Amino acid sequence: MKISQVVEEQREFFRSGETLSYTFRDQQLEKLYTAVSMREKEIQEALHQDLNKSEQEAYMTEIGLVLAEISHMRKNLKSWMKVKVEEAPSAQFPSKTIQIKEPYGVVLVMAPWNYPFLLAMQPLVGAIAAGNCCVVKPASASQATSALIQELLSDTFEASYVAGVSGGEKNREELLDQKFDYIFFTGGAKAGRQVMKRAAENLTPLTLELGGKSPCIIEESADLSLAAKRIVFGKFINSGQTCVAPDYILVQSTVKRAFLHQMKKWIKKTWGEKPLDHPDYPKMIDEKAYDRVMGLLLGESVLLGGYGRKRTLQIAPTLLDGVTWASPIMQDEIFGPILPVLEFSSMDEVIHTLQEKDKPLALYLFTRNGKIKRKILKRLSYGGGCINDTLVHLSVPKLPFGGVGKSGIGNYHGRASFETFSHTKGILEKENWLDLPVRYLPSKCWKEWVLHKIMK
Repeated sequence: MKISQVVEEQREFFRSGETLSYTFRDQQLEKLYTAVSMREKEIQEALHQDLNKSEQEAYMTEIGLVLAEISHMRKNLKSWMKVKVEEAPSAQFPSKTIQIKEPYGVVLVMAPWNYPFLLAMQPLVGAIAAGNCCVVKPASASQATSALIQELLSDTFEASYVAGVSGGEKNREELLDQKFDYIFFTGGAKAGRQVMKRAAENLTPLTLELGGKSPCIIEESADLSLAAKRIVFGKFINSGQTCVAPDYILVQSTVKRAFLHQMKKWIKKTWGEKPLDHPDYPKMIDEKAYDRVMGLLLGESVLLGGYGRKRTLQIAPTLLDGVTWASPIMQDEIFGPILPVLEFSSMDEVIHTLQEKDKPLALYLFTRNGKIKRKILKRLSYGGGCINDTLVHLSVPKLPFGGVGKSGIGNYHGRASFETFSHTKGILEKENWLDLPVRYLPSKCWKEWVLHKIMK
C-alpha cells in the first residue's frame, strides 16, 4: 500500500470519531501491552542482532520501559482526559471556561536506531492515549528490530489506525511529503533540521528529540567510587550510543586523580580486562559509526581502552585525558564509548563555561554539597538529568523528558506524552439570563466598568 493511501485511510478512520472515547484508547493500549509481552523474546533477539544487546540490557533499557509506560498511561488516562470546567473571570459574568483535550488527528512518529524499539513504541503509546491515528517510521539501520516492529504493528492494529512504514531515505522523504497533523522525531540535529524545515511547509507542529554534549560534573565532595560506578553504567551501556549518555567528564582538580582511579576500577569490574570478549558488551550499529568514533581517537591521550575490533564493530570503553575545549572530540556529540576527562578548579568556572555552550539534553552532577546542587539547578539550563546518578531519570514516567535549545523542542513520557499529542481546546460558555449593555459599543461608562473588573 502506498504511503499516501495509508495516510488517507487513517484520516478517514480518525474522522469517524472511533478513537475519541476512553474505552477505545484503553483497549488499544491493552492490545499493545499484550503484543509486546508476547514477543519479548523476539524483541530481545532483534536487539541483540542489531546492537549486541544482552537480554538484561534489552529489557531494562527498551522492553521494560515500554511496558511501564503503557501501564502508567492506562492507570492515569481517564483522569487526564477529563474536561476541565472552571468559573470564568468576573468580567465575563455569568459564564464558565471549558478546557477539552482533543487529539491532533493523524500523527507521524520517526524513530532512530540506537534504541530502536523503545523510541518507536514510547511515543506511539502517547499518540494512542491521546486518541490519534499514527504512522510509525522505524529506523532502517536497525534492520532486525525495524522488521519486528512492522510485524508487531500489522498483527496488532489495522493499518487505517496504526501503521508501520519501513525503508530508508526515500520513504522518509515520501512521508514528509504528506500532510500530518503532528510529527514526533527522534534523531540527530542535522536530520532534525530537515524534518523541521519540511514540517514548516505545512505549518505542522512537531516535537524534536535531539541530543548534544551532555556534561557530567564531579564536585570534590562526591562519593567518587559510587560516582564512577554509575557513570560507567550510563556511558558504556549500548556502547555509548545513547542521546543522554555522559558525553564528557568535568572533574574538580582536587579529586581528579582519585576519580580516574575509580573509573578504571569500575570499567574493569563491569566489563573485565578484555571487554571486547565479554559476551554482553554491545557493538556499534554499523561500520560507518565504528569508523567515525575510532577516528575521534586520533591524537588524543588514552588512559584506558582506545582500541576496537572492526570485525565485530566493537570499541573498548575508553578514557581520555589531556582534553581541552578546543580538542576535535569536544566539537560534536561523541555517540560512542569514549569518555574525555576535563578538569576545573571552581564551580563558578564550570557554570560560566557551560553557560556559553549549547544547552545539553542532559546534565549529571555528583556532589554531597547542597549549596552546589542548588546553584547548578538554578544557573544552568538543560533538558533534564540526575543528581548523583546517570540516565535513570528516563525510567520515571512522572518526569517529562525532552531537550531545550539545540538539544530539542518539546517533551514526552507519561502525562507529558499525553499532553504532547493532544491539543487543548479552550471554550467560554456564556449564560443567557444576563446581558450587560456596557460591553457593547458605544457605551459612555465602559472605562469605569473595565477598570472596576480589573481592580476587583
